[in-house]
Amino acid sequence: MAIEVVPAIGGDALVQKNRIQVSNTKKPLFFYINLAKRYMQQHDEVQLSALGMAITTVVTIAEILKNNGLATEKTVLISSVGVKDENKGRMIQKAKIEIVLVKSEKFDRLIAANNNKAADAAAADDNKQEQTAPAADEKKGHAVAN
Repeated sequence: MAIEVVPAIGGDALVQKNRIQVSNTKKPLFFYINLAKRYMQQHDEVQLSALGMAITTVVTIAEILKNNGLATEKTVLISSVGVKDENKGRMIQKAKIEIVLVKSEKFDRLIAANNNKAADAAAADDNKQEQTAPAADEKKGHAVAN
């Protein structure tokens, strides 16, 4: 079913730079989680928005960020919007949610710790590959100079 969102009368026509409109079919969940983290780093808060069946995805994203200590809930807005059903040509009501999350006090520390873990894991992986490469050459009968 194809739908077209019809803006509300007096609605905000400006697109916010920290707003994520979530779909439950286009991108994986962790795409939105990582995008929300990036937006919170840049803007100190992020607005998650969804219609209909994607509402559960927005709530899941918000809960993961909150449970990991990265965000706190600022506002939750629930409403309905009129959308035009292209197949039937009539207006239907869709549920809508908007959740605004702000960076937690420990956000920067947690992100820095996560980045350090990722860098350490990458360095360990590089060291492991360097150690196994000479052994592989020796198995092939190649001389390895140290």
